[in-house]
Amino acid sequence: MITDPQIIKSLMEQGSLLPKEEMLEIARKKGSLHIGIPRETSFQEKRVALVPEAVSLLVSNGHRVKIETKSGENSNFSDNDYSEAGAEIVHNTKEIFECDLIFKVAPPSEVEVDMMKGNQTLISALQISVQPKVILQKLMAKKITAIAWDYIRDEEGVFPVVRTMGEMAGTMSILIAGELLSSFGTGKGIMLGSVAGVQPPEVVVIGAGTVGEYAVRAALGLGCSVKVFDNSLSRLRRLQNDIGARIYTSILQPKVLAKALRRADVAIGAVRSSLGRTPCVVSEEMVENMKMGSVIVDVSIDQGGCFETSRLTNHNEPTYTKHDVIHYCVPNIASRVARTASFALSNIFSPILLEMGDKGGCKELIIGDEGFRSGVYMYQGVLTSEVLGKVFDLKYKNIELLVMGIRS
Repeated sequence: MITDPQIIKSLMEQGSLLPKEEMLEIARKKGSLHIGIPRETSFQEKRVALVPEAVSLLVSNGHRVKIETKSGENSNFSDNDYSEAGAEIVHNTKEIFECDLIFKVAPPSEVEVDMMKGNQTLISALQISVQPKVILQKLMAKKITAIAWDYIRDEEGVFPVVRTMGEMAGTMSILIAGELLSSFGTGKGIMLGSVAGVQPPEVVVIGAGTVGEYAVRAALGLGCSVKVFDNSLSRLRRLQNDIGARIYTSILQPKVLAKALRRADVAIGAVRSSLGRTPCVVSEEMVENMKMGSVIVDVSIDQGGCFETSRLTNHNEPTYTKHDVIHYCVPNIASRVARTASFALSNIFSPILLEMGDKGGCKELIIGDEGFRSGVYMYQGVLTSEVLGKVFDLKYKNIELLVMGIRS
């Protein structure tokens, strides 16, 4: 054993000259989110806000995620999938609604709002047409910051959730129509696609937005003959440029539309309204003149529908026949493919939640991100949506003015 102090000092000096592992400064996270994901209780809502892969990403970045048991069951995600991803499986619903950030798909019910402790952040859809006033008042009383994920914009000014769900609804509308045309019970036995020597089916798409665009893409991909109607020439031009094909397009003129519908095997309603009810552009007389056994898929039904003969149906009883035309008028088509839709939502919100944590919380993200701020309809109990304020006769303040006050 070496005891000579001089020798020990010499060895220590030599050791200090040896290569050492570089010590890098590790940046501390500014905020750790406490996220609660409740099980969806809305009628036929099968999506889940975050998939296990997204949960794993958030947990590995220092965030805490609680999920109510069986929340992912309808999207074919088990509690074990979430547990292995690092989520805490909770059996008491009230415990979920005590989290600082509640993230869900459908708007909260009155019972769910009652379980909230207050001074929290809520991220969910906002369905203005069915939003009860009492829920808004209770959220205001509990000083909730509420963000409508369907009103959040990305860096290009696009509503990512609306666009993604629209892409899915447009594609699914053609697949549903094909299923109904070939059905033994009601369909005419027509294949929605082209076969050599056989005239292709005719598809009329009303609306040239995202839903209409992806319905056109799906129909063209199957080999159908497609006609598109819209009241905006610029949207029709953009549609042709985006799909890279010259197809029949027309402004919404009743006589031209009626003529196209008479020959159509499938009609897709993809008209959207920025506020209020969708305009009804197809009269009952037009439907009555359609071919026997033809199919209407009214994707606009969640805003009232653009066919005069449309009435709300659901996934259990999705169709009815009127004037010998099969009608499919189910809102929330994305729930029909809940697993795919859940992945799509997670892909949008995982980066947003990570950014929220890095900035230090929801308040900081609202201040620093204009696109995220556009989704805020209530800030700490203060209503910031002009539309909701006027519809329900409630006091509201402009979010930009509130943000200016916070900054100062």
